[in-house]
Amino acid sequence: MRQLIGTLLIGLTLGSIYSLMALALVLVWRSTRVVNFAQAGQAIVTTYIAYEIVTRTGVFWLAVLFAVVAGALLGAGVEYFLMRTLFRHVDEGPVAALAPVIATLGLLGVIKSIVGMIWGNDFRSFYPPVSTDNFVLFGESIPFSRFNVLVILSTTVVMIIFSFIFQRTDLGLSLRAAAFQPEIARLAGIRVGPIRTIGWVFAGVAGAIAGVLITPNDVLSPASLDVLLVFGFVAAVIGGLESLPGAVLGGVVLGIGVSFVLNYVGTTLIFPTVFVVLLLALIFKPNGLLGAKKVRSA
Repeated sequence: MRQLIGTLLIGLTLGSIYSLMALALVLVWRSTRVVNFAQAGQAIVTTYIAYEIVTRTGVFWLAVLFAVVAGALLGAGVEYFLMRTLFRHVDEGPVAALAPVIATLGLLGVIKSIVGMIWGNDFRSFYPPVSTDNFVLFGESIPFSRFNVLVILSTTVVMIIFSFIFQRTDLGLSLRAAAFQPEIARLAGIRVGPIRTIGWVFAGVAGAIAGVLITPNDVLSPASLDVLLVFGFVAAVIGGLESLPGAVLGGVVLGIGVSFVLNYVGTTLIFPTVFVVLLLALIFKPNGLLGAKKVRSA
């Protein structure tokens, strides 16, 4: 029983991290209809910035603040200088659907190369703001700590804030309209360009938080968030690319599944299991667990 409870708690923590990356991907998708594979690159830059702040000041929360601001600025820069230019020159035909994906994949490689040149390829790490020691319950140690609680609470707060913005504010309505019907949105007086930039800003913030929260339990290198990107994408598909709560649910489901495989099977079957789950989700729930069953109107 103790092993089962520990497995579920570890899965909940992993799922929270996956959910943050899934949220970042869903935020860009919902505002621009682009799957941003450069999200891992953007997150790694902000995580290295957090590492520098923690190393120089020893203040974790200051590092989080700098990472969030850097993530927002980086997201805005990618949308304004790359994606907006791309959409301006490639706006129809089959190339229009593939060009953004190819561009974000290329940007991911460029960012990782630049990060490697600046910080090198050595493994680095920094300490979390709260204890990572396991809680003791009825004299038994369980694999759950104050830092795990912080991760889960952070994910919950971020999800609630973004869900409120998208569902309950005029800004959220403008983001959805700019993504689904940009021409009609322009006729309605919405400035589509700046609105799309805001979507990328939100995604940059979510990705930055994900990178900062996963690194204290892992190592930092130019490629350290690649797996997080893959798992975050799978979580977003499982939950539904149209749903922010779905991204969180998909992350939790995937995290618990990965935890069970780690504890009861072994590490060698993690990736095959993840992609089998992805395949089953695409076959039986192609719109995701909480995805819309039909095309939504703006």
